[in-house]
Amino acid sequence: MRTASYVGDHTIEVSEAEATPPRPGEVQVAVAYTGLCGTDLHILHGSMDARVSTPLVFGHEMSGTVAAVGDGVEGWSVGDGVTVMPLDWDGTCPACLAGNSHICQNLNFIGIDSPGSLQPLWNVPPETLVALPAGLRLDHAALVEPAAVAVHDVRRAELAPGQKAVVIGGGPIGVLIASVAREFGGDVVVVELDPNRRAQVEALGFPTIDPREVDQVEWVTEWTGGAGADVVFEVSGAAGAVLGAPDLAKVRGTIVVVAIHPEPRPINLQRVFWRELRILGARVYQRQDFETAVELVARGVIPAELLITKIVPLSRTQEAFADLEAGRAMKVLVDVAGQA
Repeated sequence: MRTASYVGDHTIEVSEAEATPPRPGEVQVAVAYTGLCGTDLHILHGSMDARVSTPLVFGHEMSGTVAAVGDGVEGWSVGDGVTVMPLDWDGTCPACLAGNSHICQNLNFIGIDSPGSLQPLWNVPPETLVALPAGLRLDHAALVEPAAVAVHDVRRAELAPGQKAVVIGGGPIGVLIASVAREFGGDVVVVELDPNRRAQVEALGFPTIDPREVDQVEWVTEWTGGAGADVVFEVSGAAGAVLGAPDLAKVRGTIVVVAIHPEPRPINLQRVFWRELRILGARVYQRQDFETAVELVARGVIPAELLITKIVPLSRTQEAFADLEAGRAMKVLVDVAGQA
């Protein structure tokens, strides 16, 4: 079978590998599609070289069907539609014992710390499987994992119906957060520099702000009747966005840090102090987030057709990253099953 691996030096190598049957206590998944995301870009750029072992078959946003079931596994049958919640925790660290196993202090994030889904046959622990409803398209189902990120972010924010939310960054995760926040009853605006992305976001019914053309603080202040936003989601990863986020939030508002920042960022702590703001990190997801995400994708709340810019064969994985880096795509899926 053909696999795509990060081999270091900004390089992805497509090569042949032998599939192995599932061991006892494993399920083998026939991967249909794998989505490429910002974390994968961090891997490709070498930002995670201290963490990953090369060559690494990566990928964690996926959909597929059960291909084989190892001894001792119950509840799954060949042909079941599935996605994978790619978290493998130890259950013994202080975080796990406190009920926060999704951010285990010794977390194995499958697809980063261990082999991922850019391979046609992928062996995973059965507890990572999440069932897909019959009839859900497998290309759309590859968006469940990033949708679960958005669900977790909105839940962490404790966004209530009728509250105002600012999403800084109109990329895939920003669009997903905006969609989930609106579904949960929020009133949402998206801050985005790129005109093409702004047009896509506006086509979904969200107002947008270009902070180069409009004073975003004045806009949000007017929009909220002088109060400021209840929640600000920082999704862009830009230093300027982090610095300016507190200026958009109301008294005792919440800033949710969603983006992965590879280095420390300055932030306006005077504003944090003055308005008693709450700053939250939001990392990965929990089981209920995944289950909610499956439902939202199946109901069409997640704008799959807008988000999936293109689907490429496995052999064009490196090229797909070039499109993402250049801003030519929202979400690229790799057709792993096609093997072209």
